[in-house]
Amino acid sequence: MTIVSALEQPMAKDRHTYSITGGVPLEGSITASGAKNAVTKQLVASLLTDQPCVLHKVPRIVEVDLVLGMLAELGTEVTWLGEHSVRVHTPEVRETSLSAMYSGVNRIPILMMGPLLHRRGETLVPLPGGCTIGKRPIDFHLEGLRQMGADIAEHPTSVKVHVDRLAGAHIDLLFPSVGATENLLLAAVRASGTTVISNAAVEPEIVDLILMLQKMGALITINTDRTITVEGVRELRGVEHTTIADRIEIASFAAAAIATDGHIEVRGARQEHLVTYLNTLRHIGGDFAETKDGLEFWRARPLTATDVETGVHPGFMTDWQQPLTVLLTQATGTSVVHETIYEDRFGYTEQLSAMGASVELTMRCLGAVACRFHGRDFQHTAKISGPRRLHGADLVIPDLRAGFGYVLAALVADGTSTITGTRYLERGYEQPVAKLAAVGARITTQPV
Repeated sequence: MTIVSALEQPMAKDRHTYSITGGVPLEGSITASGAKNAVTKQLVASLLTDQPCVLHKVPRIVEVDLVLGMLAELGTEVTWLGEHSVRVHTPEVRETSLSAMYSGVNRIPILMMGPLLHRRGETLVPLPGGCTIGKRPIDFHLEGLRQMGADIAEHPTSVKVHVDRLAGAHIDLLFPSVGATENLLLAAVRASGTTVISNAAVEPEIVDLILMLQKMGALITINTDRTITVEGVRELRGVEHTTIADRIEIASFAAAAIATDGHIEVRGARQEHLVTYLNTLRHIGGDFAETKDGLEFWRARPLTATDVETGVHPGFMTDWQQPLTVLLTQATGTSVVHETIYEDRFGYTEQLSAMGASVELTMRCLGAVACRFHGRDFQHTAKISGPRRLHGADLVIPDLRAGFGYVLAALVADGTSTITGTRYLERGYEQPVAKLAAVGARITTQPV
């Protein structure tokens, strides 16, 4: 067993670069890791109790290390029980603020406000960071906490909050924000009275967080109209919980199988978390089947173009957009991908064009109903013409999800590509090199 007693410096540079030679169909099996977007929030939820919590299927990724470092700074005792199981125990919250080193690192600190308010009545957290994919304001978070009685002072790089005890409220979100929904859930479970969150996000990762909180003693109801009702309780207990599989990683390897005309089984994949994505794969010529241990993916016919619009769950997930865009460069015809979640998420396509892809960005919305970016100066729609033969290039990863898009482009390209900025990819993908090599990718690493 390894005990974490000191926080780690957030990873600021690559440990290595990737070299990928394309043109090889990927064949074989991998096991899906636990969902980054679930387990990091579940680690934060452990702060709501002074009893031990044990989480299973925890991916060994940089983002998890960062969250564990934050928890250790606050007083959490962290013990690894195995490769993917961790025990977190915060008998006493020793600190109510996080050090400035976490300012702009990711969006987790802002989610710690509710648990810290319940444990200590005050907190000072750095403003969030994360991938540079557009504006990701925290207005919804702060307004919801204000409605619950919190006194909030905003500073240029931090937010200071205090309250005697949070009180239930009826909170109407203007947009079903995942982060705001998570934040309000973590704040509401131990608040006095009942909290109703209208227009809430209901992604599988949020449902998994709710399942963990319910095991801890929370009273939470998910209604059919995007409304979540939380009856506050005084105390929560410790829990043992296994997080769901990462549907973004699963979608990434599904795209890799189809783009390279290969065949990949992803153990642990669940159809119910991927319904919209699976429909899209079939529309363009891919297919899937359930196996004993998960799902398998392959190309069933020549790929053809399609139109896709990202949206909140159960729509097409914004984090599926990048591997799909690369996949559509190999499809016959002109595809349209309309991004409605983040206004600046197609910056990565410039390097795809340098590889030979035909991608045109426009400010126009897809379809008859305009999205919230209509009439604003955002190139949030991409037209992809194909099939186009890609060639190897030197690629620089700008953010986490674009990272696997570049890996996928290198896998289908002629020749060899060198990829830097791998630290972004490794924030969210567990052992990507080993998993790619396991299905036949010609990938090597070079230390920096």
